[in-house]
Amino acid sequence: MKKALLVLSDGFVFEGESFGAEGETIGEVVFNTSMTGYQEILTDPSYKGQIVTMTYTQMGNYGVNEEDIESAGRPKVEGFVVKEYLPYYSNWRSDGSLGNYLKQHGIVGIQGVDTRALTRHIRNHGAQMGIISTQDLDPDSLYEKVSRHPGIGGVDLVKFVTTDKPYKWSDGVWRWKQRVRSQQSADRGEQLNSKLKTQNSKLSYKVVVYDFGVKFSILRNLATTGFDITVVPAGTPAELVLEMNPDGILFSNGPGDPEAITYGIENAKKLLGKKPIFGICLGHQILGLALGGKTYKLKFGHHGGNHPVMDLATGQVEITSQNHNYCVDISSLKGQVRLTHRNLYDGTEEGMEHVELPMFSVQHHPEAGPGPNDARHIFFRFRKLIEG
Repeated sequence: MKKALLVLSDGFVFEGESFGAEGETIGEVVFNTSMTGYQEILTDPSYKGQIVTMTYTQMGNYGVNEEDIESAGRPKVEGFVVKEYLPYYSNWRSDGSLGNYLKQHGIVGIQGVDTRALTRHIRNHGAQMGIISTQDLDPDSLYEKVSRHPGIGGVDLVKFVTTDKPYKWSDGVWRWKQRVRSQQSADRGEQLNSKLKTQNSKLSYKVVVYDFGVKFSILRNLATTGFDITVVPAGTPAELVLEMNPDGILFSNGPGDPEAITYGIENAKKLLGKKPIFGICLGHQILGLALGGKTYKLKFGHHGGNHPVMDLATGQVEITSQNHNYCVDISSLKGQVRLTHRNLYDGTEEGMEHVELPMFSVQHHPEAGPGPNDARHIFFRFRKLIEG
């Protein structure tokens, strides 16, 4: 394999080998603690602007497929860092290798990196900009390039991942079917999986989803919960959404600094109190800012599928999937909301509900994808909010 370098903005250098596309890429380097689900991670729009390091040692062992994507188009990460890439994949659902998938979509990857050392460095010194190159192998030159980069704070990354036009969504969560390989099934035989449609023959509740970088798993869970879903671009005026007369509105996940999404904040201000509202991740942060609160950046963010979160109303602990660098400072909202969830790793805020208006939001990802399904019930909470 061809040599590659990863250089951080503080001058730390990691040497490895290229896999995936060749070239050069810059992004904020973060680490993800999930053991599986690399294809969902690569295609999660919330990773726009970031280079993702996987803490689990081996990646690529089950290949990739056409089903396990969380957004349309190319993967959204800027680069991918792993300890060991396994080119020989084995899984009955696989269509190809991880390396070829990255190469096909122009994503630069580096393997052979001491990801344990890199993760400890990020934990100690914080997430920071980094550059991966398979072309320029001079550490000093790469350090100069990454030092000149302004970073992604204050940058509107949503505009790169939101939909161009509204669309309807009706597919539910996956329901796997057994598939038997045979010569007659060279074209993958019977359908590999079916998309579980909503159990309700009559869709009684219409929901508009603001697409700040929405994951397909969120839309699938909404559909399975029984919603009639319309997804709209991030900049859709609040007045136009109200003309659609939905029963509820969801502010989705997405990438980057919430303070940069000024149009989303302004629309949220106009919609609060008009319709029941549910926010996830970036949507949660936008709602906090719309209420006059503040957000703050975490040292190295929360990225992975093993974060324990306590529901403060019930005392129940749920293992959750997370992907965010910012949090809402609940105290800055001065009693307008009550804290509903808390992260048990570091005590940070994970959810809120308004004390008067029909609005609640969570910082973690109840849809998982990848990750555990402990928090999936939150979608039914949204339905109950509308019914109430």
